[in-house]
Amino acid sequence: MSRITYREALRQGLREALARDPRVFLMGEDVGRYGGTFAVSKGLLDEFGEQRIRDTPLSELGFVAAGVGAALGGMRPIVEVMTVNFSLLALDPLMNTAAALRHMSGGQFSVPLVVRMTTGAGRQLAAQHSHSLEGWFAHIPGLKILAPATLEDARGMLWPALQDPDLVLLFEQGALYNQEGELDESEVVDIRSARVRREGRDLTLIAYGGTLGKALAAAEQLAGEGVSAEVIDLRVLRPLDDATLMASVRKTRRALVVDEGWRSGSLAAEIIARIVEQAFFDLDAPPARVCSAEVPMPYAKHLEDAALPQVPAIVAAAKGLLGLA
Repeated sequence: MSRITYREALRQGLREALARDPRVFLMGEDVGRYGGTFAVSKGLLDEFGEQRIRDTPLSELGFVAAGVGAALGGMRPIVEVMTVNFSLLALDPLMNTAAALRHMSGGQFSVPLVVRMTTGAGRQLAAQHSHSLEGWFAHIPGLKILAPATLEDARGMLWPALQDPDLVLLFEQGALYNQEGELDESEVVDIRSARVRREGRDLTLIAYGGTLGKALAAAEQLAGEGVSAEVIDLRVLRPLDDATLMASVRKTRRALVVDEGWRSGSLAAEIIARIVEQAFFDLDAPPARVCSAEVPMPYAKHLEDAALPQVPAIVAAAKGLLGLA
């Protein structure tokens, strides 16, 4: 066990991947001399050199496409996109090339590329840099979508992602970078399954990324009032681990999804639809969700907090499912 931050756990994952495979390199805006906009890659340039830690021009379209080409050429690139809104500038190489190439080539080509990006709000970066668009990307066939919320996942998801023959998008919730805790260095991380982070019997709280800590805090508060809440960390947003979700819902008979995305067309809506399709007759109450307010994210701290899912709203929604509101 070691005590580190989420940021340092990500850096450990990068360092280990670079050391294990000479084909791995990191590229993106300010990842080298500046050490990364969020200091995740700080020190790696001195350790691995300019061939492995590559600063790029300010063109997401250009350097993401270069990452696709490098992957096709036999390398194992890690591309850092500063914040998720900038990934929209690179939708063509991500969606129309990398995600579709295995299908379009009849299985002859794959794109073993990992793209890391910061997502989410909670840092007063306002409407331009506070999006939670991972649910949008989870709509696209050919992609694998990861959302590490724990120190172990932050460190451990990168290496198996690099072993995947196809494109993997790794979403790092920006408000977690300074989160500190004990890293269990012995934990083996996979990129296929959800994880039950807290056992419970009365309802299931389903969360990921920046909402996991809030779901766990809500579960702790509910426990003080005699309610036993199970908490599931989705971790893998595409493909969703239906088996773990349905096993929990069939046990607790109630489901509440906590999603930082906007409500309309959200990942929460997809999860609820699957629960209704697969476990309808096991439910004792309609599934519910707590999402961000459908507004561009405000800058002012009190308004940003009001727009995001928070523990009191999760607790209130959970009590509503149990008829305790």
